[in-house]
Amino acid sequence: MKIEERYRRVLEHFGQQMPEVTTELQFGSVFQLLVAVVLSAQCTDKRVNMVTPELFARFPDAASMAQAEADEVMEYVKSVSYPNAKALHLVRLARMLMERHGGEVPASMDELLSLPGVGRKTANVMRAVAFGQATMAVDTHVFRVSHRLGLVPKSAGTPLKVERTLMRHIPKELIPRAHHWLLLHGRYVCTARRPHCEKCSLEALCPKLMEGSKLL
Repeated sequence: MKIEERYRRVLEHFGQQMPEVTTELQFGSVFQLLVAVVLSAQCTDKRVNMVTPELFARFPDAASMAQAEADEVMEYVKSVSYPNAKALHLVRLARMLMERHGGEVPASMDELLSLPGVGRKTANVMRAVAFGQATMAVDTHVFRVSHRLGLVPKSAGTPLKVERTLMRHIPKELIPRAHHWLLLHGRYVCTARRPHCEKCSLEALCPKLMEGSKLL
């Protein structure tokens, strides 16, 4: 099967199964989304959603969080992974937003990457979810599923290479949703240790390219 046909069939399938899809993180503003995405690094969305209601009640915006100390924020996020580092990132991030952006989250890649705790994946999530831009955030799920479904070559061994390959083949208007399609498929069906092929509706299409499909 040619790569164009594989992409067409996979995207059509997801489009029919999940026509409207977005992040599972819970938030009430662009700032809160940024906080939640920073907290979600190497942590489940479920866990993040457990801690953010109280965190956002105490620190609803950049102005309030900028006034806090890291140890105060850490008390709210101590059950997520790397709580000390993330609490420090959040306080510094909020202060930078106040100092440079009037408390608002910027939309450009360079400005997002300048914020503490924000890497390329986080920046791409923000640009897609908050600002509707055609960006592809590659996390472990997207990386794994892209390889297993044969959407990227084995040589695409880094998140950036996977991102660039997916961006070349996926129509611009579908890219923000395609990120969530691949992510959710990896989170609930094509899981890391044992994919649930028996309940996968892509079973007939999937080449099951398991080797090299994990992000090490």
